[in-house]
Amino acid sequence: MNKEKILVTAALPYANGPIHLGHLAGAYLPADIFVRYNRLKGNDILFVCGSDEHGVPITITADKEGLKPKDIIDRFHTINKDSFDKFGMSFDIYSRTSLSIHHETGKDFFLEFHKQGLLKEKKTLQFYDEKANMFLPDRYVEGTCPNCGNESARSDECETCGALYEPSALKNPLSKISGNTPILKETSHWFFPLGKFQERLEAYIKEMDEKFHWKENVLQYCRSWFKEGLQDRAVTRDLDWGIPVPLDDAKGKVLYVWFEAVLGYISAAKELSEKRGEKDLWKNYWQDPNTKYIAFIGKDNVVFHTIFFPAMLMAWNDGREDKYVLPQNVPANEFYNFEGKKFSKSRNWGIDVIDFLKAFPADPLRYTLAANLPEMRDTDFHWKEFQARNNNELSAILGNFINRTFTFVFKNFEGKVPPQYSLEEIDKEMIALLESYPAKISLLFENYKIKDGVLEIMNLARAANKYFNDAEPWKTVKSDKEKCSTTLHICLQTIFTLAELIEPIIPNSSQKIFSMLNARPVAWDLCGNQQLATGHQLNNFE
Repeated sequence: MNKEKILVTAALPYANGPIHLGHLAGAYLPADIFVRYNRLKGNDILFVCGSDEHGVPITITADKEGLKPKDIIDRFHTINKDSFDKFGMSFDIYSRTSLSIHHETGKDFFLEFHKQGLLKEKKTLQFYDEKANMFLPDRYVEGTCPNCGNESARSDECETCGALYEPSALKNPLSKISGNTPILKETSHWFFPLGKFQERLEAYIKEMDEKFHWKENVLQYCRSWFKEGLQDRAVTRDLDWGIPVPLDDAKGKVLYVWFEAVLGYISAAKELSEKRGEKDLWKNYWQDPNTKYIAFIGKDNVVFHTIFFPAMLMAWNDGREDKYVLPQNVPANEFYNFEGKKFSKSRNWGIDVIDFLKAFPADPLRYTLAANLPEMRDTDFHWKEFQARNNNELSAILGNFINRTFTFVFKNFEGKVPPQYSLEEIDKEMIALLESYPAKISLLFENYKIKDGVLEIMNLARAANKYFNDAEPWKTVKSDKEKCSTTLHICLQTIFTLAELIEPIIPNSSQKIFSMLNARPVAWDLCGNQQLATGHQLNNFE
């Protein structure tokens, strides 16, 4: 079977606060399960992520705390990287957009588009705080939405109703810096002609959907943007925190975060190339037309990864020989809430990953999230579900089967894999089930039905417990030792299969089970075959 080359990106978390459980369920755990599965399949994977470290929320936080933006990003980059490490994320690199290699990448794209004549300089009206003597980016202004009446709308968009509008349409605007009413003042910015790419973007998404079956929720987001008609979009803003616009007449302007943050996936791969001393490593993924690029995100990032970023890559590719691959699929998840309500820092609702993992190990959390991922609709974390999944499934089903089998083998077969003798129908059915499972789970994982895959693996553990009960080895050990031996032989082979199937979901538990088996994982497609030889010595367990 040919190895696939797969580039996987997970949305860059914003370095303005700690990641919470909703972030994990939205983009990161699905990506990690997909990556771990593909590594077991033997595919060639590059998995990148990193901190998104520019933009207005960071400067606002810094202003509030009397600190510099760099103090804020350093704090939360460290916290979030530590959270991901403890959660078991298997990134090849976790980068950050404040690095010089990212600044260079952002400037390269801007200058390429400028050289092509794509970028147009336009004069616009923007809110200006006369007391603070500065232009006010969107989050520095709050007012009443002209569409729905929300009184905490930003200068150019409303998070409540999703409306986009000109700053002049905002009612009762107030500066968050001084509390004064800002004036509208003329400023110049460079715009990317998104509308120029609409037909190509529609054709690209149609082709990818026909070939690779995009999620309906993702397609609906795209259709709504296309229906409105794509407009020119500013790629610069008046701010002193970010990547400076690389033009002589652009003093005091930086690249807009929407434009440069997605390029963090590319600069992260470049950083990895430097660290490994392999100059062209990043090109082997980003610029190989055979690369399968999958972008894992939450639904609030759909437009950036299905429209904005692909348009930027198309624009680059139009003028260059070194062409980038576009996403083959963008399996965005819906929102994951906390006890029926959205996670909210301001309302102190929810729990951060770093705090959760101080109290509980990672695997029960990974399993609980994976079994209830918001793949097609919003779902929730409930403490009762976390307890039930841990006690009733991981312990009572999976753990119980392993414990019963090992206890029996050490008591009656000296801790060695007993021989398999003649097979009865019950044995043949269990062996056939094992052999079918790797392909069954592959089909689900490769179609981004991670949750269904997780539930099916637990169903195999249920079937294993039923097999153990129906075979009644506690009776046959006295009446028919060969039949008992066959039962335990098949149970141990089942444990091996389960240990491999659960590795993408609960890697620490998988590692522990393989240690008990005194074995290592094999190629995914082979794990349903009988891998443990008769007489193989198991490790004693506590």
